Amino acid sequence: FEEGSAPGETGRKPGEMIQFFLLVSRQGKCRLSKWYAPYMEKEKKKMIREVSQMCLTRPQKLCNFLEWREYKLVYKRYASLFFITCVDKTDNELITLEIIHQFVEVLDRYFGNVCELDLIFNFHKAYYILDELLIAGEQQETSKKAVLKLITEQDAVCEEGTDKDMQ
Repeated sequence: FEEGSAPGETGRKPGEMIQFFLLVSRQGKCRLSKWYAPYMEKEKKKMIREVSQMCLTRPQKLCNFLEWREYKLVYKRYASLFFITCVDKTDNELITLEIIHQFVEVLDRYFGNVCELDLIFNFHKAYYILDELLIAGEQQETSKKAVLKLITEQDAVCEEGTDKDMQ
């Protein structure tokens, strides 16, 4: 443990985490937004617009890291979606890219070649998957198998509930 930290504490400063996670289409539509820091609704909308514009207009050959305000944006484009995170300037960009990639891989395995429509019609599943990977802006689970197992179990519980409601 770091000096002065109790068991279970990470020893990190409050700012050292993912601030928010966005999925934005090429047309600029926000398909998913998860906030790990408190912001007013008006500020969130402004930030989504600002961040989306920066990432969407950036040439593909440039790196996937941008300095923005007092933070750093780390993003990756997969097909027609941009996966965008905002992290503290001291956070490791490559680890953040790995977290994005892990989220995409889990989505891909769960939906079987995930597409934007899967996320539109099953947005609650996407949020559930993200919640299994990240808690309070920090990585919770690194095993894709464990996350998929938990999601499958959750689906089974939901199915049981639906079956009981129909009886």
